[in-house]
Order: sequence, then structure tokens, then C-alpha cells
Amino acid sequence: MMRTSIFNTVLCKFIYKVIIEPCRIFLKLFFLNFMEENINIIFVGLMGSGKTSIGKHLSKTLGKKFIDTDHAIEMKTGVNVATIFELEGEKGFRLREKNFLKELKSYQNLIIATGGGIILSQTNRKLLSNLGKIFYLKSNPRELALRLRGDKSRPLLQKVNMEETLCALFEERDPIYNDIADHIIETKKKRLSDVSKEILEILK
Repeated sequence: MMRTSIFNTVLCKFIYKVIIEPCRIFLKLFFLNFMEENINIIFVGLMGSGKTSIGKHLSKTLGKKFIDTDHAIEMKTGVNVATIFELEGEKGFRLREKNFLKELKSYQNLIIATGGGIILSQTNRKLLSNLGKIFYLKSNPRELALRLRGDKSRPLLQKVNMEETLCALFEERDPIYNDIADHIIETKKKRLSDVSKEILEILK
């Protein structure tokens, strides 16, 4: 009986060491790799910082579906963002952003470009953090003012001094972007391809 007991103990240890433990490690690495490959990539930052352009570029490179939250909301409502702001105010638009983020919870392998103010809601910040890996495209507001000159699609930039407004938005939102981001990408004086390469290096 004692010999049998010792044999069984040795056999169990052998099976665990040679079969079970390697399988456990393999499965863990497999699922971690699977999750990393299918993780959602989310871009936050001020309007005009390149979230949509870079998102579309990376979506082709990585084979992920691209979603722009502003565009998606426009498609769902049948009107543009400026009209939603006019009819429902900023509060109404932020509520629509929250509801759309909730719809994305069960999706993977996406690249998501968000509206500049989506992070103002604590609920939205939590939803974004649970949704994927967040990249903050940090841009100089003065450069953004030059880039957005003549753009009539930005409700917060109409009938105001664009540079002053962008500087004020930057002061308000930059600490929130920094806090929520997994990675911060400085875009100043960088081409789209350079920013994309930097992000791809991080994702390796």
C-alpha cells in the first residue's frame, strides 16, 4: 500500500510537471496574445488633433475596424453634430456619446476616434477605460487653430476667437486626457506617418 501511495504521488507530480503545467502556461500565453491582438485602440484629444486620420490609417495597417464616435452618432440620428448641439445642447450630445459607448462594450478589435469632449463625463471616462487601450494625441492648441481655420463643423469653435477657445479647452481637458491615457503621443510638428509608427512601436 505504501509503495502504491508513493508511486501515485510521484506519478501525479510527473503528470503535473510534464503535462498540466506546460498546458496551463501555453493557454495563458495564447489567451493573453489573443486579447492583445483583439484589444480596442481608443484615441482621445482635442478636436483636430488627428484622431480620425490616424485612426483610419492604423485601421488599414492593423486590420481593425475603424469607428468615429461623432460620425456614428450622426449616422444614428440623421443629423450632424452641430445640429445636435443646437437642438439638445452639449448636455444632450454627451448623453448620446455615453449611450454609444455602452453599445461598444461587447465589441473587440476596433480603432475608435472619440470626440474631444467625450472625457468630460466621469461615466464616459470609466466606459473608455474598460473599452480598450487609450492613446492621447497631445497637440498644441495654436497649431490646431491654424489647422481648423475655416472648419464650420465644430460647434464649440463657431463665432469665437478660435485660438483662445482652443487654449481654454486645452487648459480644461489636458489634465483629464493625461489622467485617462495609457499612452501620451506628442504630435507637434509630426507627420501622420510618424505618429502612426510611434503608436505601432508601442503596440508591438
